[in-house]
Amino acid sequence: MEQRLAAVLAADMAGYSRLMEADEAGTLARLRTHRIELIDPAIEKNKGHLIKTTGDGMLVEFQSVTDAVKCAVEIQSRMKRRNADVAQDRRIEFRIGINLGDIIFEDDDIFGDGVNIAARIEQLADVGGICVTAAVAMQVADRLEVSIEDLGEKMLKNISRPIHLFRVALEGTLPVFPETADARRSVSKPAIVVLPFDNMSGDPDQEFFADGLTEDIITELSRRHELFVISRNSSFVYKNQPVNVREVAEKLGAQYLVEGSVRKIGDRVRVTVQLIDAVNDAHIWADKYDRRLDDIFAIQDEVTSAIAATLPGRVEAAQRDLLARTKPANMAAYECALAAKVLHHRSTVADNRQARALIDRAVALDPGYAHAHAWRACILGQAWVHGWCDDKDAAWAEIVSELDRALALDDNDADVHRILAAVNVNNNALTTARYHQERALSLNPNYDLVVVQQGELLMWLGRPEEGIEWICKAMQLNPHHPERFWSHLGKACFSARQYGESIEAFMHLSVMDHAQHAFVAACYGCLGDDIAAQAHMAKVRALAPEFDIDAFLATQHYVQESDLQRLRNGLVKAGAGSGSVASEIAAQ
Repeated sequence: MEQRLAAVLAADMAGYSRLMEADEAGTLARLRTHRIELIDPAIEKNKGHLIKTTGDGMLVEFQSVTDAVKCAVEIQSRMKRRNADVAQDRRIEFRIGINLGDIIFEDDDIFGDGVNIAARIEQLADVGGICVTAAVAMQVADRLEVSIEDLGEKMLKNISRPIHLFRVALEGTLPVFPETADARRSVSKPAIVVLPFDNMSGDPDQEFFADGLTEDIITELSRRHELFVISRNSSFVYKNQPVNVREVAEKLGAQYLVEGSVRKIGDRVRVTVQLIDAVNDAHIWADKYDRRLDDIFAIQDEVTSAIAATLPGRVEAAQRDLLARTKPANMAAYECALAAKVLHHRSTVADNRQARALIDRAVALDPGYAHAHAWRACILGQAWVHGWCDDKDAAWAEIVSELDRALALDDNDADVHRILAAVNVNNNALTTARYHQERALSLNPNYDLVVVQQGELLMWLGRPEEGIEWICKAMQLNPHHPERFWSHLGKACFSARQYGESIEAFMHLSVMDHAQHAFVAACYGCLGDDIAAQAHMAKVRALAPEFDIDAFLATQHYVQESDLQRLRNGLVKAGAGSGSVASEIAAQ
């Protein structure tokens, strides 16, 4: 028997019994795959020692607390990415707890108070999350770039004393890097090359289809200003040649490669495509399209649109993962802008403040970068809408100035027109908003942020059913869409009198602000569910004690008075207060 100080990682699979009951063989197979491909290599890489496994959990010992936390973060982060395209009820997810304490080692097993605490705090971790004791948090706070949230003291089962616990956030705050000469290089964008698709049909007549599909994808991707797309002339050099991915990427200066094939089978055609990170030798995404051979050109258009709509989001997701994993060699304008976008989408005051600092730096590094100026206006606009700025008039002047600058630099950037449309909606200048929105759509019809905004604008214009279709399309274009898309869908469903669907959409939000609770309260008010309506109105008042129905309605941008009155009616029935015409409406 040996006793020594060690870090213990306890992991447990959430929903194990439910998953086993639904699909025992499939669950075990998927769990085994995760162990072989992800978990065991992560433990070995971080110098861990797997002590034992149970059906749904494991105990791992580390001599270093830092190694234990790095291992846990890697497992949870990579599992999150693996689960991105898996249905919620089929996901394999873990809770992880980590403690530092005296451990008793005997017969290839571990015992003691330190092990018991690790097992208990693992049960308090979020699904997909990490919970640690104070001893662990103190050791890693200054060593790892992770955010640590204080959970306070908790009483644990069969532990006599309270234990101070912390939560490790998987998306920590982004570090600030010192200025270097290299940091002032011009904007760098992810470079992507589309290699000629292979004709696997054995039919030379199908060669034109494979080449045409490749050229169309190159053309469509070139419309995305956040990508640098290698020209057709460069990529077609490799037509009908065996390709070494790394060598091609190095010669063309590309980080990402797209390659695919076309196969004609009877009256059908099958197109396969994959996206490869050549630098890290990793497959990011692959898909297959099977279509009837009724109209070869219609198939070409459909497949091109599907690939062009999906790839940029996958590239940006891969870039975000890269930023999260490593310190960039420098903070070039593109990298700053990308990090600022990630923070902006979280929609909190702290993240907005950090996003503003990063986007300011992007503009300073490359003053001619129209995309950064547009996003600076967008991030300032978020602060303006939520009141996260000290001087709203000054902030508005900056927003207008940034958009003028962006438009002067590049009138063909879809983001510039998208943000101009949003600003004009907030200013109730819907005619001008429609011009910029249509321009943004014409420039980039597959950009999820443009598409979702089209749905939102149609809702304000009194066409919510069409708006719902556009919002759902945006969600399909980007399966990893910002959470606020659900809020847009909820509002559109309310306007379409689809109150149940509206409530369901809002329930997808992890946290709701007072305005979102107000819409849910109005839904329940319209449905006649007084208890639920009043409960959400209580949430509104808790989050915004000075909530006033008329002031709230003044922030909406409905063209049709009937839409505004419907919202007022629902709020009054929920107990929001009188408002100017409440008595008459509440009686309806």
